[in-house]
Amino acid sequence: MPRSVNAVASRARRKRILKQAKGFYGKRKNVYTVAKNVVEKGMTYSYVGRKLKKREYRALWIARINAAVRAEGLTYSQFINLLNQKGITLDRKVLADLAMNNPESFKALVAQVK
Repeated sequence: MPRSVNAVASRARRKRILKQAKGFYGKRKNVYTVAKNVVEKGMTYSYVGRKLKKREYRALWIARINAAVRAEGLTYSQFINLLNQKGITLDRKVLADLAMNNPESFKALVAQVK
C-alpha cells in the first residue's frame, strides 16, 4: 500500500507562509524554506513593535502635556501631582489631545488645578 501524505494540508501551510512573504525581495518571497524563516523573524518584530508603539505614544503625550503646561508656568510633574491631589482622573492621551486641539479648555483645567 502506498504511503499516504496529506498534500492538501502541506500545500495550504506553504501557501499561507508564501502569502505572508508577499512583497519581500528575491528568494524571500518565493522559496518556502527562506520565506518561512523571514516570516517568523518578521512576526517577532511585529510583536516587539506593538510594545514599542505604546512606549512611544506615551512619551509623545507626555512631551505635549509638558509643553502646554510650561506655557502656564508649571512643570509636567507638578501638573500631574496637582491633578492627582484634586482627584481628576484624565489619562495622558486625553490630556495631550486637549492640549493640542482645545488649548482654551486645557488652560481652564490648569487654572482649576492651580
